[in-house]
Amino acid sequence: MENSKPKTVDEFIQISPTESQKLMLQLKKLIEATVPDAIGGISWNVPIYKFHGILVGFSLAKRHVSVGIDTLLENVRKSLEEKGYKTGKKTIQIKFDQKIPTREIKQLIIEQAKLNQKQQQND
Repeated sequence: MENSKPKTVDEFIQISPTESQKLMLQLKKLIEATVPDAIGGISWNVPIYKFHGILVGFSLAKRHVSVGIDTLLENVRKSLEEKGYKTGKKTIQIKFDQKIPTREIKQLIIEQAKLNQKQQQND
């Protein structure tokens, strides 16, 4: 990635290596379609979407895109790992040659949006 700091999600994608751009663009569209009121921006030098708090973000690694979300449910983690995705405590790694696990990521985003709304109501 170039040394310039992106100010928008689109800029982040545009200055990223070509082999990663399609995957990140698909993630961007998935996030925006799942929670249309989510606001995308750059925080910690990576794309982050906010909806009543941090919703979901993604970052670029050498050979994959990492999706970060607080609500990585155990049943979803197992499903993703069975399909060949590497997961961390709050992350899902999608290699450039893998398809986005749309159903699972959408489920996690919806769950996180509900939790964020509930948390905000309780504050």
